[in-house]
Amino acid sequence: MKAKFSKGKQREFINEVLVKIGCPSLRELFNRGLGVSYSSLKNYYSERRLMSLILVEDLCKVSGIEIGSLNFEIFSENWGQIKGGRTKNKF
Repeated sequence: MKAKFSKGKQREFINEVLVKIGCPSLRELFNRGLGVSYSSLKNYYSERRLMSLILVEDLCKVSGIEIGSLNFEIFSENWGQIKGGRTKNKF
């Protein structure tokens, strides 16, 4: 499952996590062993990719943020492929 935040809100969420856990940078967050590559973290931060729901839950756990306080939509894992397939098949 993927979490889709409103524009700019995914970055705000990551910034809030960084502040709450005392991380000065994404590199330091990566070094804390979340099981996500550094390039993926950069893509999440720049909002090029949607975050997995599991990662959002993990970040909430380590930072003490209540997941219910966040505003995001949940999409299936393959929602982008479905969307792309529809676009591709239109003539």
